[in-house]
Amino acid sequence: MTLQAQKPVDDGEKAHWLAVRPRLILASAFMLFLELALIRWTGSNIVHLSYFTNFVLLGSFLGIGLGFLRVGRSRRQPYYSPVVLALLVIVVLTFPVTVDRNTEGVLYWTSLSTSGPPAWAILPVIFCAAAVVLMGPAELVGRCFPELPRLEAYRYDLIGSLTGIAAFTALSFLSAPPVFWGLIAAACYGVLLVPRPRTLYVLLVSVPSVAVVGLLLAETLTAGAIWSPYYKVTTRQLQQLGIPVTDIAVNGIPHQQAVPAAARLQWEAQYGLPYERTTKPPKDVLIVGAGSGTDVAIALSKGASRVDAVEIDPKLRELGGSVHPDRPYGDPRVTTHVTDGRAFLERTGDKYDLILFALPDSLTLVSGASSLRLESYLFTEEAMRAARAHLRPGGTFSMYNYYRESWLVDRLASTMQRAFGHKPCVDVVSTAGQQAVITAGLAATDQRCATEWPGAAAGTPEPAGDDRPFLYLKDATIPPIYVITLGLILIVSLLAVRVVAGPYQRMRPYADLFLLGVGFMLLETKSVTGFALLFGTTWVVNAIVFAGVLVAVLAAVEVTRRFRVPPLPVMYGVLFAGLLLAWLVPNEWLLGLPLPVRAVAAVTVAFLPIFAANVIFAKRFAETADATTSFGANLLGAMVGGCLEYVALVIGYKGLLIVAALLYVGALVLLPKKDAALV
Repeated sequence: MTLQAQKPVDDGEKAHWLAVRPRLILASAFMLFLELALIRWTGSNIVHLSYFTNFVLLGSFLGIGLGFLRVGRSRRQPYYSPVVLALLVIVVLTFPVTVDRNTEGVLYWTSLSTSGPPAWAILPVIFCAAAVVLMGPAELVGRCFPELPRLEAYRYDLIGSLTGIAAFTALSFLSAPPVFWGLIAAACYGVLLVPRPRTLYVLLVSVPSVAVVGLLLAETLTAGAIWSPYYKVTTRQLQQLGIPVTDIAVNGIPHQQAVPAAARLQWEAQYGLPYERTTKPPKDVLIVGAGSGTDVAIALSKGASRVDAVEIDPKLRELGGSVHPDRPYGDPRVTTHVTDGRAFLERTGDKYDLILFALPDSLTLVSGASSLRLESYLFTEEAMRAARAHLRPGGTFSMYNYYRESWLVDRLASTMQRAFGHKPCVDVVSTAGQQAVITAGLAATDQRCATEWPGAAAGTPEPAGDDRPFLYLKDATIPPIYVITLGLILIVSLLAVRVVAGPYQRMRPYADLFLLGVGFMLLETKSVTGFALLFGTTWVVNAIVFAGVLVAVLAAVEVTRRFRVPPLPVMYGVLFAGLLLAWLVPNEWLLGLPLPVRAVAAVTVAFLPIFAANVIFAKRFAETADATTSFGANLLGAMVGGCLEYVALVIGYKGLLIVAALLYVGALVLLPKKDAALV
């Protein structure tokens, strides 16, 4: 297909008042903004998505790829996108999936009953709807590509993507509710879609956009929710045994309660056990997972003279300051730190008499990483060694939670044994939900156990490590539910590509670009997880990493546009050298560097292969005969890479570098001979 043949002939588009370059930037920004908003909003209302956040991401990648492949095959405006978005909002708000609060339990939604449609019914709807919704903006982006030189179009696409990330990050910083996301979506649809014929524009764009904004406004006003960068936080006031309690739920899941310290100690023994297992009253205390402040209030009631309270979610911390009856955050002895717990341990130089991991369970995944939870790096052997390094002589380290499985209690206890060099105290307070407290002194003489822990039972998995921080995965396998789900996603994607784009042979000349997309997604995942370990799993770090990846890609495009770069085989050599460097540099070495030096080293190690891979893509893309089909093939490869990243559950995140290297070898082999010597 020639460029002339694939250029759309939509009369409405030719009459668009916005020039092609600003239109491309706006459409690209809208595309990424809408993707991030869908991931964030659907996860706040459908509890199943708390652990399948990349389910929407995969649907978005499929839709974006299909949107590019659809360019040239239809003259019509993608009016279907706002219509399907409105239908998706209606379905999600009509059939939300939340945890049944009448069921006992606190933290593991998988062990509780849920209200609303089952996962097998609602998740396919969300996946398909996300794909169709994102296909519209992608088609608008794709229609701009044939009107500009290849790399110039790609350049503006990247600038737009960075703008979309910046806009969504700014709204997250402002804790803006979803009605503002809806207003931005409505405005973008209104500007980008040509109002011809006007009747269809009103029916298929204006009416759905008004409906989306109205529904999101109603949700904002009726739910009384606080929107943090991670959760939709809702509260309700209760009376338990005559004591006022603030019940806090996140994304429809019961999460924690603001309870007076005296009442909490009376109701649940686990809260007082860390102090009973010490050999001396702790004066300096570090609490990770401080939340709404009950654990902080307990530490103060036990005589602490200084408390460092670490909480990753700023809104939960604010709630603690306003609703907790003991007002612990107003006490001058308390200093709060809104950051990731592992990151705080790696940065602080302070020492403590007691370090307490107080029910840290994020109930969500790090955006862009299929299996990494916000607290995953807290429960590795390396994290416990870091905690041990911050104990004063005679100090203790303790954690408690509802662990749900006895093997999980044993796994954490054996991890602590390995990190501290002796058996910890293990108190199983209740076998219902495996409510347990695990405590280890700096030395064995610094702890007072009620009974000796007999050791881990046979079959207990090895301690989790920083490379495979999957505490809740018992075996080094991909769970069947993931295998089945990903298999169905790939089957649906194959069918969708055939229906929308026509015969697969259309993309055959771009098989190497497809593999480049798969490999790039694995590199991006490795970067997200690596920076989460080195600098924290906070939303700020996550946004900076995604923006950094796009900046590295943009730099590759600019270098390719402006300078004479080596032939593709040479650039593949640079890429493989970058992958080897990333493999050889250990995380332990990076964590041991001062923070500024660590940042420079981490950026160099992570972004060198990304830069080289995108110079390869830019050189190859610049010479393709069909801009939108080749770009669509690359985007579909990224979707497959999103599925393939689950192999990290088996081989670890470092192993993704090997998989990426094999994919890039395949791309080099499939490189058309006429392009192999491109200069």
